[in-house]
Amino acid sequence: MRPIPTFLLALVAMIAATACAAEPTLLEADTRLARIAWRLTTANAALCRERQPVTGATLHAVDQYPAGAFGDTLPAAAVLVELVLPGTPADRAGLRENDGLLAVAGQPVPVAAAQGGVTSATRNAAQALIAGRPVDAPLPLTIRHGTASSVVTVQPVPGCRVEFEVMAGNKIGASSDGQVIQIGGRLFRLFDDDQVAVVVAHELGHVVLRHRARLEAAGATWGLLSEFGRNGRLFRQAETEADLMGAYLLRNAGYDPRSAITFWRTQGGKVDGGLFRSRTHPSSKARAEAIAAELATMPANAPTPYRPPLLARRDQPLQ
Repeated sequence: MRPIPTFLLALVAMIAATACAAEPTLLEADTRLARIAWRLTTANAALCRERQPVTGATLHAVDQYPAGAFGDTLPAAAVLVELVLPGTPADRAGLRENDGLLAVAGQPVPVAAAQGGVTSATRNAAQALIAGRPVDAPLPLTIRHGTASSVVTVQPVPGCRVEFEVMAGNKIGASSDGQVIQIGGRLFRLFDDDQVAVVVAHELGHVVLRHRARLEAAGATWGLLSEFGRNGRLFRQAETEADLMGAYLLRNAGYDPRSAITFWRTQGGKVDGGLFRSRTHPSSKARAEAIAAELATMPANAPTPYRPPLLARRDQPLQ
């Protein structure tokens, strides 16, 4: 067998290195999502019926990872600060990555259960303690940094009451159950932050418009039969409403709302599956056209944040 030419080996190595460099780590994806979520949830707090204190810090817990993920390093606590966005209340208060969270306003954070499985329950319980506090009151957090413990007081800002997480792996979808917005990890490899923001704003639109509760009230069912008949129409109505609301949420957060039109016109096929897309969602072309028509109704001198007439639909049943 002939040896492989040196230049070809170098080319393959270069391509492999480029591919690896383009693949974001989980921390990088979490950081990008945190930046987008911060902008959208704080700028649109006035549009959200349920709000929570937002600090600019992202939490994670030791039992979200397989055993041994932390190596020989003993974590500071069961719940840790994963990242802190620069210039946010958490940053100004002095919170840092890997700080352990022991208590919220004197209430102890749950200890990770010794069950051996991977779960988000401990992290979710800690986030719920923060979410239940007054949205704009000082937030005392008991922190362990190294071997020392202290109380750090964060002055949060109001934001929409919803949590965000990256779905690890090669998933490209996104979803919301009204409480947690999940964004597929592959989106962060395919798209820049402004494009990912279109997807995140769409999912936040579901939360703002209370779609989960309204779908359940209308008797919608999830699963194999969700695409057909009345059920399919209910889901398509919810998806269109979320597209329209998402454009306004982008605008309120300082993004160009027309980026949603461009995204669905040029990138929609990567997300909706083209010919094999779910019939619970409109086509990419229809989504772009609907958003363009909706934005044309917005007054030229609309205030920020803008509360579109669409917001009134959240108290109306889905038809």
